[in-house]
Amino acid sequence: MTRGMRLKEAKQYVADKLGVTPFDLSDPAVMTDIRADLGFGGIHSYAISQPRLANQIEAKFNIARVLDVPINSVERFKERTSGAS
Repeated sequence: MTRGMRLKEAKQYVADKLGVTPFDLSDPAVMTDIRADLGFGGIHSYAISQPRLANQIEAKFNIARVLDVPINSVERFKERTSGAS
């Protein structure tokens, strides 16, 4: 969306960045593994008891880095912490 893409184009962009098909983006089994491998955090309630998984801000940093898209909360965090990455 930040790149002015239509939904279909945005899905293809994300799928290409993650090395999957657009169909895989809606497959919870595939995406659970990808989220864990890339440090995107978990979306299931059991994730709270998994200390090795990324926390919310760490997951956002990882998503911004892997997908090469700006995320407002990440950018604000960087500004407020003198550009920490």
